[in-house]
Amino acid sequence: MGFHTVFGMWVTTGLIGVGCGLLQSVLLVEMWLLPHWVTRLSAAARLRLCIKEVAMSLAKGIPQELQDELQAVMASHVRPDNLPGLLYAVCRDGETILNTIGYVDKEGSAPLREDTIFRIASLTKPIVGVAAMMLVEEGVFSLDDPIDAFLPELANRRVLKRLDGPISETEPATRSITVDDLLTCRMGFGLLLPFDAYPINMTLAEMGFGMSILPPEAASTDDWIAAFSELPLMRQPGTVWLYGTSILVLGALIERASGKSLAGFCQDRIFDPLGMVDSGFCVPAEKLDRFPPVYWRNVVTGAVEVLDPGGVESWFAREPGFASADGGLVSTASDYLTFARAMLHCGAFDGGRLISQASYNKMRTDHISPEQKTRSPFFAEGFWDTVGWGYAVAINTAQTPADPQGVGWEGGYGLTCAWDHETGTIGLLMTQRMIEGWVTPHFQDFRRVVAAIRSLPQ
Repeated sequence: MGFHTVFGMWVTTGLIGVGCGLLQSVLLVEMWLLPHWVTRLSAAARLRLCIKEVAMSLAKGIPQELQDELQAVMASHVRPDNLPGLLYAVCRDGETILNTIGYVDKEGSAPLREDTIFRIASLTKPIVGVAAMMLVEEGVFSLDDPIDAFLPELANRRVLKRLDGPISETEPATRSITVDDLLTCRMGFGLLLPFDAYPINMTLAEMGFGMSILPPEAASTDDWIAAFSELPLMRQPGTVWLYGTSILVLGALIERASGKSLAGFCQDRIFDPLGMVDSGFCVPAEKLDRFPPVYWRNVVTGAVEVLDPGGVESWFAREPGFASADGGLVSTASDYLTFARAMLHCGAFDGGRLISQASYNKMRTDHISPEQKTRSPFFAEGFWDTVGWGYAVAINTAQTPADPQGVGWEGGYGLTCAWDHETGTIGLLMTQRMIEGWVTPHFQDFRRVVAAIRSLPQ
């Protein structure tokens, strides 16, 4: 989930209770939409909750009863007032289950397909983390290097004296921001909740600066960095974990250090070698027919509404001036599974290697100390009880089946992916409805069945 996405979730959550007609509105939405779906379908299809299977690749090593359970439990979440459609995939021991359920939109205009292109939000972060580690391996910069040489606009930072104080009250930073700070979200700037408790958030809102559910608007990376440089840091560099903005700055660093656009670097160094043919920071015109809308739930009315339309009207139908390393990529299930497999193999893929095993091991190491976690509240109570943070990726330590296992992260537009080195399992769930909080029922149900698959004898 990107900084902009989590902010949007906070705004959504903060509106709960504003409209007392919530339940009535939801029922009206169901009454209006469901007949439109149901009248298109046979009686048998109606009994399956308006869900149409599009594809399934059966894995012989995974018992049929678990495959059926996964299909049934995910199908239970698909309906026009919840999730118009979804795609899930589980890989284990070289075998894959991949299935699509439902439609590309809540009107049921077309089935969701295996090659549907999704906005992957914060599943962008691990890809950008790999890009940064490539430059570390090549000696372009080191993890301990200050970023000042490539981003001089961010040298000699000022830092708020108090988080709840005016932004005019600052003190000098005790040191420069380093590459390590960016990868670990410890640069000293990021998501602060509750939003209205901190004056600096008001300034960000007034500037229209990164405070959107969609990726930030800027004419260029240089323009974004120039605007950001006018703000003080929230905390001293290296002292606390603050989500989001560090990865945006990391993308700018990669551009300056490599001499390429972030999109171009990822294309040349990651997407092309892996054969990720449908991944990028925008959707080409010839592929827009595979790009559906993304939705969010309006908690005032209860309605599932379009957040970003599909096709030519989408924000992602044009090349961004500033590519969001925090959450701006689009991709398909096939593409992201290819990346996840390379991560499962510690940076290696069939035909080459993205990064060394040593670099990958640094990525999947928890770099946030217990003291820093205590000083770094996130938007969910108990977040640090089950999660660590490596280089642009989460390390999941929970033991309950409903929690993610292994290494990975979530995407605020409705995605989750984790690869588990212990069992060689990958779980990927892709939807097109924005998540509504840290606890997401369809994520949890998906993980429970994946946990049962993970526990099978190898």
